[in-house]
Amino acid sequence: MTADLVQDSWNRIDAWLREHAPRTLATLQPPAGDEEIVAAQEELGVTFPPDLVASLLRHNGAANGAEAFTFSTDDRLLGVGGILGDTGFMRDVAHDLDEEEAEHYWHHGYVKFGSYEATSDGLVIDCRTGQESFGAIGRFFDETGTSFGQADSLGEYLAELAGRLERGRDGGVVTFNGRLFWEPTMSARPEWGSADDPLPAPGERLPELDLSCSPTDLLHASYLDGFEELGALLAVLPREQVAEAARKQLRRLALETGLNKYPEVKSALDALERGEAPPRPDQTGPLALRLRAVLVQANTHRDDTRRWAAEKMAHGIWGSPYRSVYESAGIRSRLTVDWRADLHADLGNPPLPPIPGDRFWGALRNPAIDSSWYAAQYTQDQ
Repeated sequence: MTADLVQDSWNRIDAWLREHAPRTLATLQPPAGDEEIVAAQEELGVTFPPDLVASLLRHNGAANGAEAFTFSTDDRLLGVGGILGDTGFMRDVAHDLDEEEAEHYWHHGYVKFGSYEATSDGLVIDCRTGQESFGAIGRFFDETGTSFGQADSLGEYLAELAGRLERGRDGGVVTFNGRLFWEPTMSARPEWGSADDPLPAPGERLPELDLSCSPTDLLHASYLDGFEELGALLAVLPREQVAEAARKQLRRLALETGLNKYPEVKSALDALERGEAPPRPDQTGPLALRLRAVLVQANTHRDDTRRWAAEKMAHGIWGSPYRSVYESAGIRSRLTVDWRADLHADLGNPPLPPIPGDRFWGALRNPAIDSSWYAAQYTQDQ
């Protein structure tokens, strides 16, 4: 029975989360009640497949928030209340569709059990009794509608999810600070460029770098907010500690993107690590010329990542350490699944604070971070 497969799969999922991501496990809710499930079916006028009932009798969804348990599609598991709300919303959206249109967009017999939150995208189960597809798992996208083929049943879908967790990184799984993250496998990037490539002449036509950066530039708090607990940590650490992390992150970025092969880049990073102040930025200086030449070559090789790294290298060397960490880590998130752990290590591995909310940012008093918008909201809430 596939309902037994649901229980077995949840046993495997819960056990894995308990060992590797206890904070994510804590968001999975206790079982739904039998009467609650029956009432939901009556309200929607459908019969839930046995697998969906079995899953709700195990976990009545996952609590909302940044730590929530999500499927590999980044859809949060919905409980009975979420199923009713999200499915009802989709029915309102598709109210005027004819039968053929509804089949491909949203049919009255579809039920959403996973929500992407930011949009109406989510995981769908076919509740049309009598149909061969009864119990099949699909996904709804705002722009294209509903497509099936994820799995023939929720039991199979959960079993595949349990297998991905147990495969760890090979299944796209990353953990950090007791939380589960789904990360795509990073593919190797083609190597190009040489340390022997000559510098262009100062008068050569090249794209210019943004050299308007300054060590005193403010970083808006909203950028760090996206880094969650790491962003909160960055905001409260001493500037010297952040500057040290910025230097380490720049070195990692240069190594991972191939920029470290160029003597001008390596020399500048070596000088930063020795505590030597870099000369004032100039578009015709050796480092700037090298980075400008990389911009041209990166465009030729369609290597957006190295182009972004070259652009942000200038900010890291001549600008604010807070901005440098934010930009380096943002690019590194496209290069390695370890970027969170690396950043935490470069910051000295101090205890991590809770995931910040608007009140944290509103109360923050760091002269290097512009939290004025949050402060205004915080004041209004008093």
